[in-house]
Amino acid sequence: MSAIELHARPSADFGAKLAETQSLLQRAAAQFRPLTQASSLGAEDVVITHLAESLSLDIPAFVLDTGMLHDETLQLLERTRARSRAGLTVYRPATESVLRFVAREGKDAMYRSVELRKACCHIRKVEPLERALAGKRAWITGLRREQSTARAEVPLLDRGDEASTGRVKFNPLANWTWGDVWHYIRLHGVDYNPLHDAFFPSVGCAPCTRAISLGEDFRAGRWWWEDEAAKECGLHVRTESLKEEVSQ
Repeated sequence: MSAIELHARPSADFGAKLAETQSLLQRAAAQFRPLTQASSLGAEDVVITHLAESLSLDIPAFVLDTGMLHDETLQLLERTRARSRAGLTVYRPATESVLRFVAREGKDAMYRSVELRKACCHIRKVEPLERALAGKRAWITGLRREQSTARAEVPLLDRGDEASTGRVKFNPLANWTWGDVWHYIRLHGVDYNPLHDAFFPSVGCAPCTRAISLGEDFRAGRWWWEDEAAKECGLHVRTESLKEEVSQ
């Protein structure tokens, strides 16, 4: 059974959520330039990219190619880049940093401790993200409140890092359910990562992602050997607690 068949169940207020998201993307594009979309090429991110293009919004995207992505993700990356109108930039980790880390700690270091896993994430994700966001006034992510307890209070507009970076974060799907995401994909025939059909709701680096079983938490397949409280890679760590909700 495909992910569409399994999950495409819209909320009763899906139309209102869609309108809220479209309005937020239009606001971001009009008021916060330069801006960019951070895309992991997961289901949420392909929805945001499609929404921006359907609204004729010039919002370029970027992907972090960590050097450890699944083949399915890399293939989707190439398809997405080929049809992108606003542009898609790929950022990769510094080669020397990767080589030094692997030589010192080994290629499976992430399994030995949380500290080593986070060090790997910093080299492969966080540092390239800093380059991707340099000079930007805003970035757009696919974070949703339903994804995990750590994201349960994700705001539509997050100003938590504005004072330190001069940058805000838009989370236009914050209120969407997993069923809403797949309903949109089905409605518009959006191209998505086939790993979702193999029970990968959240797709990251190959060594750190597995399929989940029925009843498991949405992010149970990410860093499954760690305590639940540690399951973030550092891309969405906030330096301050200030946030803003956007009302219609």
